[in-house]
Amino acid sequence: MRRPPAVAGQFYPADPKRLTETITALTPAGARPTSARAVIVPHAGYVYSGGLAAAVFARVHVPKIAVIIGPNHTGMGEPLAVMTTGAWELPGGAVPIHEPLATALVAAGPPFSADGSAHAREHSLEVQVPFLCHHNPDCAIVPICAAMLEFADCLAAGKALAKAVRETDGDVLLVASTDMTHYESRAAASVKDAMALAAIEALDPKRLYDTVQANNITMCGVIPTVITMIAALDLGADTARQVGYTDSGAVSGDTRRVVAYAGYVLA
Repeated sequence: MRRPPAVAGQFYPADPKRLTETITALTPAGARPTSARAVIVPHAGYVYSGGLAAAVFARVHVPKIAVIIGPNHTGMGEPLAVMTTGAWELPGGAVPIHEPLATALVAAGPPFSADGSAHAREHSLEVQVPFLCHHNPDCAIVPICAAMLEFADCLAAGKALAKAVRETDGDVLLVASTDMTHYESRAAASVKDAMALAAIEALDPKRLYDTVQANNITMCGVIPTVITMIAALDLGADTARQVGYTDSGAVSGDTRRVVAYAGYVLA
């Protein structure tokens, strides 16, 4: 199964040359990549959050396998949907699914399910793939689309993911795709997000899950982030370094109603 691009020409350039030029321009000069277990990156259009996403990816070695977990914005498909076969088409080429790792996750059973329909129109994973390919053209991906889950399911998923990664031949980078608070003022968003970011920096996925729920923080990728943190901790991560925090108002000039973005490296 080949998945065609859903948001090329909207969230990022559809022309291969322009896409390469855009990512090159967004990538900070002089960044020294290091090994990492996971990254947390935003998924808005590149004009808004591409600079922060590029800064995160520039700080890590991108191996030949990346697991990308993003939120399900469309409501389609299974609650934790893994695309297990085929490739994702992008401007100028295609990126293969790492079928052994994807299949191993589904074989682990619930909450993972084999399902391509959840990915058909979802942007939160697609926008990360050009960055991964920019840093490693040989990268293969495991796309996972997550709906809202109970924490117990997140825990099971994170543990199963860590186990599958340990049993995979080769290094694996975990990518959690999320934006932070949506459509509130910059002042309100920064206060709410500070609570969520403190939980990330404490490497406490349960605290993050509970904080977002208790304070009505519209962090769309909280479930992907929680699962990724659980897996990264199980794989030995002991630090969460913030790369940056910003919002759409930095580009639009409108700080009355922003979407906020954060970037982290977990190592």
